[in-house]
Amino acid sequence: MKKPNYLKGLRVVLAILIFVPILLFFVDFADVLPDSLHVLLHLQVMPAILGGIAGVLAFQFILALLFGRIYCSVICPAGVLQDIINRVFCIGKKKKKGARRFSYHKPMNILRYSILGLTFVPAVFGIIELCTLLDPYSNFGRIANNLFRPVVMWINNLLADGLARMDNYTLYHVTISNVTAFGVISASVALLVFIVMVVFRGRLFCNTLCPVGTLLSLISRYSLFRISFDKEACTHCGNCEHTCKAEAIDSKDLTVDTSRCVDCFNCVSSCAKGGLRYRFNPSFKKETEAACGQAGAAQQATTPNSRRTFLTAGATVAASLPIVSAIAEGMEKQHGEGKRQRKRHGKRWPPIVPPGAISIERFKDVCTGCQICVTQCPSHVLRPTGLEYGLDYMLKPRVAYIDSYCNYECTVCSEVCPTHAIMPLTKEEKATTQVGIATFFINRCIVKTEGTDCGACSEHCPTQAVHMVPYEGTLTIPQVNPDLCIGCGGCESICPVRPMRAIIIKANEVHKFVEKPKEEEVKKVEIDDFGF
Repeated sequence: MKKPNYLKGLRVVLAILIFVPILLFFVDFADVLPDSLHVLLHLQVMPAILGGIAGVLAFQFILALLFGRIYCSVICPAGVLQDIINRVFCIGKKKKKGARRFSYHKPMNILRYSILGLTFVPAVFGIIELCTLLDPYSNFGRIANNLFRPVVMWINNLLADGLARMDNYTLYHVTISNVTAFGVISASVALLVFIVMVVFRGRLFCNTLCPVGTLLSLISRYSLFRISFDKEACTHCGNCEHTCKAEAIDSKDLTVDTSRCVDCFNCVSSCAKGGLRYRFNPSFKKETEAACGQAGAAQQATTPNSRRTFLTAGATVAASLPIVSAIAEGMEKQHGEGKRQRKRHGKRWPPIVPPGAISIERFKDVCTGCQICVTQCPSHVLRPTGLEYGLDYMLKPRVAYIDSYCNYECTVCSEVCPTHAIMPLTKEEKATTQVGIATFFINRCIVKTEGTDCGACSEHCPTQAVHMVPYEGTLTIPQVNPDLCIGCGGCESICPVRPMRAIIIKANEVHKFVEKPKEEEVKKVEIDDFGF
């Protein structure tokens, strides 16, 4: 009895130790937590696959081979979130006997392995739309950034207003600036799919739609440590089957489908007589044959309930797509300043991708839109996109100089990116990476339209790429030196012209490098007496 509780308790403790820091890292709008926490993000499987991080993949595959799908119940934040949803759903029902009872269902192998193939095979050729939509970690990131983070900021503002009335200014009011309507809708759809699937069928998402869970299932079916029946001790009470969120335990035939088991240990904890154990069991021939024997008839054997549940989730997603598209269009009309001014001759300029992305095409091929860079950007210039740049750029971040600019020596986004879609940069490399070039529109500039001095763009240029030249009389007007400009947006963000700014950054589809501007020499002046 002690061992089962120990196993489940250990799993819960480890899940909390990983999930809570990841969640806090996403919602930390005040930048209180240490940047070193981003290491936990680099343990995720899909980012490791797309980023070619062999060490992480080897670690996860060895972990699955030894202990089963520990990743799904401990390391994956989306998996832990589903457990929390399940726990919330059980609140108030504990008085009812068997309030949350699961039952064994045969696996939908044709469906899940088809999704696995349709996800990873196109990804080899740079088509990662399904990876973006189905990756559990990226879905959690979008939920945390677009739903949880705004709620935390809203609560902070309420508390700040309340404290201010008592002359206490410990907290300060913050602006929610990096959340878009499309991001909110996409995150809401992802959360709704999680809720629907958890409420009806437990870990159905993990064992049907999730390509990471399916990939690990190919290994976990051969795991050395596994949950298995002790047929002599088993009393056929069925508690193990009714507590299995993965619906992988058949208490009648005394088999455990280890390809779907996520090692939550609820079944082991519920077994009163020790008929179910988590143990070293390399002789798994019978269990493997039983699991493989279900594969051929799995699709036909799917129960009506499983079909209804899957169709319900599919219908939810399908019904949400027109709403997402409509709101994205509305968002574009309402907040279209940056988008309108990047249209020239009827053609939209490409998005500006963060320094370290190398090129737009490479960024599209690797970024899964987890939006951790959006949450961690200290100047809030990274914004998630909708459909304005096409399906292949959906939900990925772009650089938008709406009310701020990219700090000259900031490398935070390159440090936290788990897929290396944004490659790590040193401060020196960041200062010379040209993500775009400032483009000046003289007919918009107030120097010409109003005949008045300005020069704000020149004053805010850290590389001296924008400088003032004589114009008319005593007036001066901006001029851009493309050999010095790095596209940081200092000029664009400060330009007072509205709604179409007079100077904007046009993206480089492939990033370039410029020379760092030479610092002016400071001459030493000897001062006699008081220097008068």
